[in-house]
Amino acid sequence: MIFLERDGTHINTLPNNPYYEKVLKFKKAWESGQETFEVHTSGSTGTPKKITLHRKQMIDSVKMTAKAFDLEEGDTAFCCLNIDYIAGMMMLVRAFEIGMDLVVVEPSSNPFETIEKHLYILKSNRGRNFFAFVPLQIQTLLESKPIFTEILNSAKAIIIGGAAVNEHILEKVQMLFPPVYVTYGMTETITHVAIKRINGSEKDDFFNTLDSVDIQLNDENCLMIKSKTTNNEWITTNDVAEIINGSSFILHGRIDNVINSGGVKIQLEKIDKVAELVLKRIQEPEKVLNRYFVFSLPDEKLGERLIFVLEKEPNKQFPSKDDALKVDILQAFKEILPKFEAPKEVFFVEKLIETPTGKIDKIKTINAYVLPQISNG
Repeated sequence: MIFLERDGTHINTLPNNPYYEKVLKFKKAWESGQETFEVHTSGSTGTPKKITLHRKQMIDSVKMTAKAFDLEEGDTAFCCLNIDYIAGMMMLVRAFEIGMDLVVVEPSSNPFETIEKHLYILKSNRGRNFFAFVPLQIQTLLESKPIFTEILNSAKAIIIGGAAVNEHILEKVQMLFPPVYVTYGMTETITHVAIKRINGSEKDDFFNTLDSVDIQLNDENCLMIKSKTTNNEWITTNDVAEIINGSSFILHGRIDNVINSGGVKIQLEKIDKVAELVLKRIQEPEKVLNRYFVFSLPDEKLGERLIFVLEKEPNKQFPSKDDALKVDILQAFKEILPKFEAPKEVFFVEKLIETPTGKIDKIKTINAYVLPQISNG
């Protein structure tokens, strides 16, 4: 852990840790006035790209975030996201520019676990902590020790980004008192440009843009964004959206997440949502912790066939139980979805491969674990 106080002093519990050395190197570069910084996109939806960020755009992003969440000098930013990517990098920049204390821990699924004896730093700053997580991290924390939930409740605000938030997490965050938001943004927009509160009496139905962010749709109903963080230039996304008013929108899914199976166009995000219902039908609700995704494989007859991939350890003692579970899953999909939208196959993999930002890398998981099952089957 690194604890960086706004007056410049710091505590480094692992001074020879390469990750923390990298954090201090970035701090030095930022404080030197460096004008540009290079960052890679996550690669979850395509080949990672190197993008050059300009200091002014990054500072504009900080101002937008500070206004949205009422962040101010003396608050504490908790960074457990990879600083090689935009979300983690901007947590550092926010602390430096706003004058916040900063706690940095190396990214993991349970970011409080490795610093449990130092949690007093966050506990003592109750109501002034700003947390940012990916969905897996907040789910792990909420299902772990009560002290971790207590620390989450010390927040001024909690944001979740990087991947879709499932119904299981939505249920869990209702126990938290601070406002919890899912964010919308990307590397090209210098992290989030819209937020949606998902807990409490003031939760939102739509994403609401941050201050000075303009949105519109292109001819394919994909969201376009313009703000100071985009250098006031329009950026076209692959996200199919519906604009509710000038500053609010609903996301329907990615345009490149549509497959054509036997002439039927299927939006994968729709099947993802149904998958949660399927798992609840065949398991006890409290046991629905498995990660999963839907994808397609080439098919001579259909062109593309829909598959369901579930993170699950194989039952080596009774493999027939896994076969029976697959049949139950397919049957549950058929009972909820139209015939041509239901997955045709189920695959179990012990561990889903992740990108460096904690997102599921579908292509690598398919290549490493699904294709061998087909060739061996």
